[in-house]
Amino acid sequence: MRHTPEPANSGAVVAVRGSVVDVRFDRHLPPIFSLLHAREGQIAIEVLTHIDALHVRGIALTPTQGLARGMAVEDSGGPLQAPVGKTILSRMFDVFGHAIDRQEAPVDVEWRSVHRSPPPLARRSTRSEIFATGIKVIDVLVPLERGGKAGLFGGAGVGKTVLLTEMIHNMIGHQEGVSIFCGIGERCREGEELYREMKKAGVLPNMVMVFGQMNEPPGSRFRVGHAALTMAEYFRDDEHRDVLLLIDNIFRFIQAGSEVSGLMGQMPSRLGYQPTMGTELSGLEERIANTDSGAITSIQAVYVPADDFTDPAAVHTFAHLSASIVLSRKRASEGLYPAIDPLQSSSKMATPGIVGKRHYLLAQEIRRTLAQYGELKDIIAMLGLEQLSPEDRNVVARARRLERFLTQPFFTTEQFTGLSGKLVSLEDALDGCERILGDEFKDYPESALYMIGAIDEAKEKMQRPPEDKDAAVADES
Repeated sequence: MRHTPEPANSGAVVAVRGSVVDVRFDRHLPPIFSLLHAREGQIAIEVLTHIDALHVRGIALTPTQGLARGMAVEDSGGPLQAPVGKTILSRMFDVFGHAIDRQEAPVDVEWRSVHRSPPPLARRSTRSEIFATGIKVIDVLVPLERGGKAGLFGGAGVGKTVLLTEMIHNMIGHQEGVSIFCGIGERCREGEELYREMKKAGVLPNMVMVFGQMNEPPGSRFRVGHAALTMAEYFRDDEHRDVLLLIDNIFRFIQAGSEVSGLMGQMPSRLGYQPTMGTELSGLEERIANTDSGAITSIQAVYVPADDFTDPAAVHTFAHLSASIVLSRKRASEGLYPAIDPLQSSSKMATPGIVGKRHYLLAQEIRRTLAQYGELKDIIAMLGLEQLSPEDRNVVARARRLERFLTQPFFTTEQFTGLSGKLVSLEDALDGCERILGDEFKDYPESALYMIGAIDEAKEKMQRPPEDKDAAVADES
């Protein structure tokens, strides 16, 4: 049962300007971030500033239709709270912790404030650990940090949701972790589709979804990230489990903050952003951390306005990320899934001190080979492969085999592709890349390396009946 103290402090509305509400309290002012209720709890208002000794100004987290001057407002006696506990798993919530999946409200939950401090430095883990995803191209070229933050850049239809779903599947099935999906400014269609996909893929039982939809007021969209983090912190600190936190889209958090700032009458900063953007983003991002009890690893979709990477929103977000995964429409059109661009993607973890010398040198050699192939593509298009020197032809052969080896069938797409999903260990992925670079598979058709797990599956593929191999060679040409 939710514990709310008896309202002991009442006030009255003195002004309503859109989502901004001024309230007068004659007894004492409620503290900043207190939650106020009007119209019998239908309208929620969060206190953001004290105007004077009797008045507060707040932002409504719900639509303000029907709110008028003189209406009674009750102080809830505390801030906005989120439900935490084992029973919130497999459920979908809004910013207030209300279930929005047409099921009964969860029982046996504890309510905690969404405004929490980041873990102190003394509790943070100082070790840099790799977060293994089981996806070859990520683990080899863009290793993620356990307790770190990765940005996922991609347009519509390049496989962003599929990649997120697969990471959730691998996290739950093989690491006994919890996944939390936080939709900030999501379209209701996207949320509904994601819920059905997660249910179909069988990953819902160890997952929580929290949505602040696009049609909701900016105050609600601004706080949904904090609500999701409060749930993630419960699983990390109380249950001692690793948490995968997916945020879509972190730009919309900044956008909601900008709207709130404008409504509150603050002077805008560069390009119309709020002057407090750096503080607000840090307050959210710094709570995502690796501690002595567990880790919250976050993968965040990042929208870059007008593809301008110097935009303040992008610059401030980049400062917090330890890895950037860029999805390429060109690779998706070639059927190279996951469509991650290995040359544009990068990770701060890819250093000899963290991943080891062998892994680092191998990743550098893969990038170099793929970059050389990229430079040779124009010559191949104009003059044909035959005009290249034997050395360049070897580079092209290696690069094309690497590109195909770095594709992978996913568990979450088995029903669509008919290919059983593969989880590949880092050692198997590195071994495969090393053997391709050593020309061990130069006599194999490229199709033998396409959509496999470990490299030895290519040999099994070649042991099929002759007509299958002829078809594979024909496909390749």
